[in-house]
Parts: sequence; C-alpha cells; structure tokens
Amino acid sequence: QQSGRRYNLFLKRRLRIDKRHQSKDSIFFRDGVRRIDFVLSYVDDFSKELEKKLERRKEFESNLQKAGLELETEDKKESEDGKIFFVKIHAPWEVLITYAEVLNIKVPIKENDIPSTVENPLDCMLFPLRLPEKVMHPEPDYFTAPFSKDKQELYLINDESTFFSPSMRNRIVNYILTRCPYGTEEGKKKFGIKRLLNNGTYTAAYPLHDCQYWKKANDPNCDNERYTLYMEWARFLRFYKEQPLDLIRKYYGEKIGIYFAWLGFYTEMLFLAAVVGLICFLYGLFTMDENMSSKEICDPTIGGEIIMCPLCDQECDYWRLNTTCESSQYSHLFDNVATLFFAIFMGIWVTLFLEFWKRRQARLKYEWDLVDFEEEQQQLQLRPEYEAKCTQKKRNPVTQEMEPYLPLTSQAVRFCISGTTVLFWVSLIIASMIAVIVYRLAVYAAFASLMENTQTLQPISGLLTPQLATSVTASCLNFVIIMILNFFYERIAIWITDMEIPRTHMEYENRLTMKMFLFQFVNYYSSCFYVAFFKGKFVGYPGAYTYMFNRWRNEECDPAGCLIELTTQLTIVMAGKQIWGNIQEAFVPWICNWWGRRKARNNPENLYSRWEQDHDLQTFGALGLFYEYLEMVIQFGFITLFVASFPLAPLLALMNNVLEIRVDSWKLTTQYRRPVAAKAHSIGVWQEILNGMAILSVVTNAFIVAFTSDMIPRLVYYYAYSENEDSPMSGYINNSLSVFLISDFPDRNKPKENPEDFVICRYRDYRYPPDHERKYLHTMQFWHILAAKLAFIIIMEHVVFIVKFFVAWMIPDVPADVKARIKREKYLTQKILHEYELEKLKERLCQGDKRATEKEFIATEGRMELSRAM
Repeated sequence: QQSGRRYNLFLKRRLRIDKRHQSKDSIFFRDGVRRIDFVLSYVDDFSKELEKKLERRKEFESNLQKAGLELETEDKKESEDGKIFFVKIHAPWEVLITYAEVLNIKVPIKENDIPSTVENPLDCMLFPLRLPEKVMHPEPDYFTAPFSKDKQELYLINDESTFFSPSMRNRIVNYILTRCPYGTEEGKKKFGIKRLLNNGTYTAAYPLHDCQYWKKANDPNCDNERYTLYMEWARFLRFYKEQPLDLIRKYYGEKIGIYFAWLGFYTEMLFLAAVVGLICFLYGLFTMDENMSSKEICDPTIGGEIIMCPLCDQECDYWRLNTTCESSQYSHLFDNVATLFFAIFMGIWVTLFLEFWKRRQARLKYEWDLVDFEEEQQQLQLRPEYEAKCTQKKRNPVTQEMEPYLPLTSQAVRFCISGTTVLFWVSLIIASMIAVIVYRLAVYAAFASLMENTQTLQPISGLLTPQLATSVTASCLNFVIIMILNFFYERIAIWITDMEIPRTHMEYENRLTMKMFLFQFVNYYSSCFYVAFFKGKFVGYPGAYTYMFNRWRNEECDPAGCLIELTTQLTIVMAGKQIWGNIQEAFVPWICNWWGRRKARNNPENLYSRWEQDHDLQTFGALGLFYEYLEMVIQFGFITLFVASFPLAPLLALMNNVLEIRVDSWKLTTQYRRPVAAKAHSIGVWQEILNGMAILSVVTNAFIVAFTSDMIPRLVYYYAYSENEDSPMSGYINNSLSVFLISDFPDRNKPKENPEDFVICRYRDYRYPPDHERKYLHTMQFWHILAAKLAFIIIMEHVVFIVKFFVAWMIPDVPADVKARIKREKYLTQKILHEYELEKLKERLCQGDKRATEKEFIATEGRMELSRAM
C-alpha cells in the first residue's frame, strides 16, 4: 500500500510539472527550441563533502555559463526516483562557431559536382545485400573547408540550429567540459569534468540519443537516426546486409565509424580464407582412408605387433601402437599436403588484407573529409590530467607558449615502476604456463597408467589417448587461467598508464595498447607456442629421458604427431575466448539495463524523460573501442600465427565476426549511452601491430610445418629411404620408430611388471638399435630430416616474403581515382576560397576602404591564376 501511495504521488507530481504538454522524451529545453547537447547528473548524498561538492558544482556551472553555454536544471523532484538532479547543456550558435574554428572542423561550402565512380557490374547480383540509399548516404556529398568565423557567408548555412550535426555539437561541448575550471584546491588549479566525475561531484556526463531505439520520436524535428540504425544495422536478422557506415559516422563520429569499417572489411576478407581453409579440411577428410601411415598403425599385423615403450616411469605398461588408430586417422585431417599450401596461402592473404585495407581506409579518409586531418591536430591539446598533475612549465619551441611538462627524473622513475610491473605480470604468465606444463606431466602419467594396461592393451576409447586427454584438460585449465589473469591485468595496465601521466590522448592510447597487447600476446599464445615448438622436442629416449625439475618426465607427442594436439589447444582457447567474449559483451550490459529498460517501456514518455532513459544505460568509456580492437587483433593472431595447424580457424573467425558486428552494433545502439564523437583517420597503432603479426606468422607457420607436423619426415622417407616403388609410403611407421632393448632400462624407468616378457619396445625417434656400434645415437636419417626442415624453413620464408613484398609493391596504398578526386577537390576548394576573398576585396574597394589597395586586388587575382595553373 505504501509503495502504491508513493507511485500515485509521483504521478500527480509529474502531471503537475508537465502542464506545458511537452513530451519528456524531447531532446530540447523546455522552450522546445534549444537543443540539449549534453547532460550532467548528480545526487545530494548528504555526506561530509556535501558542501564542497555544492561549491564545486556552483563554480563549474558558473564557468560553463561564462564560456557561453546555456544550462537548464531539472529538479530531483522531477526525476523518477526523486533523487537525481539533471543539468541540461545547450551550446548556442556563437559558442559553436568559436570552437568549430578552434577544433578545425570542416563544414560544407559547395555540393560535390565530381561524378561518382563507375558502377560495379556485379551490383545487380549484390542487390539483396544492399541497404536503401537514404540509409547508406544520409547526406549529400559536399566540398568542405575548415570553419572560420570571418567567412560565414562562404558556408552553406541554411539553418543555424542544424548546420552543426549533433555529433559535432557534443564534441564541442565535451571539449569545453574537459577544460572548464572549478576552483583551486590545495594550492592547485582544478578543472575538467573527468575529475568531477571521479570525486563524485557529478555522477554522469553524456550526450543524448536522439530517440528511443524501438520507435520513432513524436517530435518532427528529430532525425530518428538511432531508430534507423537499430532497424537497419543492429538487429541480427540483418547480418547479411552491408553496414551504413556514413550514418554510423554521422551519429557516432569518425573514430567509431572507422572501427566498424575495419571490422566489416576484415570479415569480408575472412570469407576467402574460410573457403580455402574449408577446402583444405575437406581434402584431409576425403583422403583420410588413403593415408598409409594411419593404415599401418591400424593394421593388426603391423601396428598391432609393434610394442611401444611405456608412457611414464614404473606405473605405466607396454602398449601396442594400434591403440592410437583413431587419433592417427583424425590427425590426417590437419597434417597433410594441403597444410603446406594453406600456410603459404595465408601468408599471402595477410598481405592482401593489409594492403587492400589501406586502400579502403584512403577512400574513407576522402569521403569523410579526413584527408588533411592529422592525428596530431586532434591530439595537440594536452590531456587535462597531464595539465593538472604537471605543475612545472616550460616554453613550447613550436607555439612559443608556456605549457606544463613532466621533469625527466620523474618520467624515468615512473617508467621504471611501469616496466617492472609489466615484467612482473609477464613473468607471472610464464610461471602459470610452467604450472600448466607441470600439470600436463603429472596428469599425463596418471592418464597413461589408466588407459594403457597389459591386460587389454586398449584405451578407454579409441579416440581418447593419454596425450589427447592430457591436452584437452590442460587446454581448459589454461583457458581459465588466461581469463583470470586478464581480469586483473586490465586494471593494472590502466593504473600504470595513468601513473606515467602521458602528455596527449594519442600517447595514452598507444602506451596502453602496447602494454595490453604484450600481455595478451604472451597470455593467449604462450600455451600454443609450447605445444607447437617445445612439446615432444626434448624427451630424450628410453633409459635417458629428460625431466623437468628432475622430477617430471617430459611428455611425448602422439605417434601420429603433435599437430593434432596443437589443433586441440588452438580450438579450445580460440573458441572459448570468442564464446566468452560474446556472452560478456551481450548479456552483461543487457542484464544491467534490464530494470531501466523495463521502466522505459512501461512508463508513458511524458513521465520518463529522455535524459533519464539514457542515464539508466551503461557507459561506453573512452577505452570502449580499445577492447573491441584488442579482441579482434588477438583473434587475428590465432588465424595467422598457428593457421597451419587448423585450416578451419578462419571459418570460426568468420562466423564469430558476423555475430560480433551485430552484437557490437546492438549494444552500442540499445545498451549504452551515446558516446562522445571523436575523430580518427585510421585504426592507429593497431595497423603496426597487424603488420608485425603478419611478418611473424610466416615464421611461425614455417616452423609448424617443419617441426610440428610430420610432413618433412614423410617427404624425406618418400624420396630417400622408401624401398617399395609401388607404395612409396609403406613401411614409414616402422622406419620412424627406433628399437630399445628392455633389459637396458634403468630401475627408475623400468615398468614394475612385464607379464608377456617383451624383449624390445619401440619409441618415436631416429636412433641406432641396441646391437649397433653407435647404440642409441642419432642415425644419419635424423640429420637428413633436420637439414630438410631447416632448408624448408629458409625456402618457405623467402618465397612467401618475396611474394608478400611484391604484392605490397604492386598495390598502391591510395586508389588512383581517389588521388584524382582529392586533387580536384583541393583545387575547387581553393578556387572557391579565392573567389570569396576577391569578392570581399571588391566590396571593400567599392566602399572606399583605404586599406584595400589596388595592389592587394592584383595580388589576389594573381594567386587565383597561379592556383588554376597548378
């Protein structure tokens, strides 16, 4: 009853407030004219710092008004819970034009008259994938120029209220908010909304979405772009449609637009890699029955008669080779001739992807007016945190202005602490990987003793060998450790980057990116590197096994090779990360917003305001895109660094990315507050990281084919050691296994029982038999195979690198038509500006302005002629 009475009072209060009939879902001030560009919220928490917070807010809002912004406060009585105050901010025309010049914002001066490129003849086939023209290109294409207050007549200003888009407006207001002072504390000047958010003076600061995502706004002045994005882009049923990149850029800004352009292009390019990988997998599947190695292992007269040495010391028994029949058949799916082809293909595919992305990026830079935009211009303003924490000042040699700086000694101390912390966490990852290896060695012996016994000589299942059982459980354990370490390190990386006090936003993002990527690289890939390049390589031989910490015997590869284990490791870590990532991205914000969304649907819009609806959503922080890029770059590493072991990796990545685009768009459009628009002309430092991984992938795949797969030993046997011309690969298994005399076992290794009185056992290596004068030393075949492996690595690397660099040289970074259009636009823009200056000069001459001399008029005309000639 009490809650019902409270709700009735709330309704009465709301209806009393809303006599003016304006919808609370409006994005305008109470006058219905001035647009809300930003919203601040706060609560009266009645804490000890209440007076200090009141003073800060009063000073901050007073300084905002002095900067020209207009404020309107919604009392807490008008909010749904009766606790939250909302301060609505509007930037009038005078403020917008002042800061548009400061931020070098480009605005239209003339509609683009350059004819569009020739239509693709395949467009009719791609019609089902297309979106409506109004969605794909929401605005006409214009020639643009940086805004200048003195040349307002030059620009196409039809309506001052709509000339600057909402994303431009919120970017300008955010610029003011991050630099507005709010007083002096402890002798230091304090400023910036971020600091006020951190100390609890304000609880949130955000621009508004233009409408509800599931229906259009009633206000005819609303563009309903959020609704359009949801209907045409953010729903999973539209997964096959192209992305409305121009609308994304208009609504969210260039930085988010570039991310979705890159993700979409990456997904398109994955389609080719996925098709080729699937063909290679199918080749392995269809040739499985023809594989001579698995035939010999499964043959009772060959594999059934080969007695293998125990898999662990004392507890394990001798076992027959044919018990690994099924695992040897499945290993052929990934360890075949197609593996080599696919490894070379992916080395070239990576180059094509990076080069064609540069061309796509260049086209976007032209279409989005980012050609003359330099990241340094966007980031030349110092970070507010840097300005606040650096009390010492020195003269900038470029601007000749005094600006804060961090002393070299302080920088050195901070970098030392930062480097030590990163080194500690990387060491922690390596220690955890060693712990997983120890687990593998300890559990391997247990699995081996359970599955291999002299009574049945059959494993629990034909497929589940001790090696595979160990690999699966260790991979799952490793994945859990990876997730736990990630959770803690993300917070540590942000803390140490903040501690370094980077000078600009670009420096901050680059430093954080390198720290996070280094950690993630070691965290995600270390286990794969271990299985690919270390496991089974330092085993020793019966009677002289090698031990880790002189206690655990190093584990051996499956008789069919280590490649199937690398495939298992890669599949579990890659698929597990993708599934967990999508669950985390989709369900966590949905659950957090469930209550707020329920209120938004159940309350009439005149009772549940637009700023309250957005306040109940999650915050898309400054590092929101960083985590999206990081997730995709780690995936890129999986499909390039180890793709020779798993041709289906690009297919898994393709399916994930089709879902990822819609999950990212859905959560951004429906679950998060509208991010502040930001400019970017490229994917930044991630491009260099991708280039580095592309080069490293050639090396890793060459080593995987040479040392992890059995391809080179089989080829050496085929061409140099085979004695059967009719079936060159017959006898390979017997040739690849060396002989050990059981009586030579030391007590530490010798099994407790030998009921069938076996005399010899076999092991995977190329060593002389016990009756040879060079007993148990490597045979000449071992050195031939090693030489062949090294030669293969050198040849494959050189061939792929030569092709890569040739392809990169052949494909220009900027398309020829884009170059021509850029030059044409620059010429026409200069011509328009010169003609405008000439007209202004004529007016001054006619008005008798003594300063407008005839020589100045001639000079201006001459500059126009020179521009035409150029």
